[in-house]
Amino acid sequence: MPLQSRVERSMAGDAPWLFLSPHLDDAVLSCGALIEAQAQGREIIVATLFTEATQSPHTRAAGSFMRQCTVPDAGKLFEARRAEDRAVLRDMGVQSIHLGEVDALFRRRRKPPMLGSSAWERLLPELTHRYPTYRFDIALGRIAKGDQLLIRQLRGDVAGLMALTKAELLFCPAGVGKHVDHLITREVGKGHPENVVMYSDFPYDLAAGPDEAHMSKMGFVPWTWDTGLAAKPGRIRQYPTQADALFPSGVIPLKPETYFVPAPIIDGG
Repeated sequence: MPLQSRVERSMAGDAPWLFLSPHLDDAVLSCGALIEAQAQGREIIVATLFTEATQSPHTRAAGSFMRQCTVPDAGKLFEARRAEDRAVLRDMGVQSIHLGEVDALFRRRRKPPMLGSSAWERLLPELTHRYPTYRFDIALGRIAKGDQLLIRQLRGDVAGLMALTKAELLFCPAGVGKHVDHLITREVGKGHPENVVMYSDFPYDLAAGPDEAHMSKMGFVPWTWDTGLAAKPGRIRQYPTQADALFPSGVIPLKPETYFVPAPIIDGG
């Protein structure tokens, strides 16, 4: 009999699974087919970490994001995103939890620099934000030192959720695409090495691959799920503030979901 992956072994039972989603759509984007299939026979919980924005003034990067979402007010945008997420997961038979941390686009420094007066902030909001640009900060793959305390706090929050839900598996992003919020969520998930499964970040994985060196160091290998993919685009479109911005052509590719699990150990005895 072929050796089973961590996921396949868990599938033989009905213990709860906990999915960590950086943003209010990532779990469905990356894991929607597996989640919907497994929700028929076990409790599935999706905990989204970054579910809030801050008030203006906003950086140019944040303003561009809000324009893409066609909701120019950050508070109203995230209120709509939270409502979308609750509705989609409820339809899938999944429990949703929003942890209330601020999205990287809107996250401010704890101690603004000396120029961070209200006047300077209105003139150049980038001075007071932890990740002032998308391309050169958020997507660079480097977590700011100021977010280390946040990681420790989130590890405690997730440890509490693991104990509360009695989840057998903890799914977190692999960090494909190097978005800092995805990398932070990965670091939080890695705090549970006996339970963690990583998922390939869609749609980033249409253009990028996983960090092979990182996966090799962890001893993780790919595992794929391709059942129920036909229903997945419909679920993604239930996030209207996001779907058009993510897929401007209107076409949502059907791509098998990729997960990374500990390589099965072969007993040579």
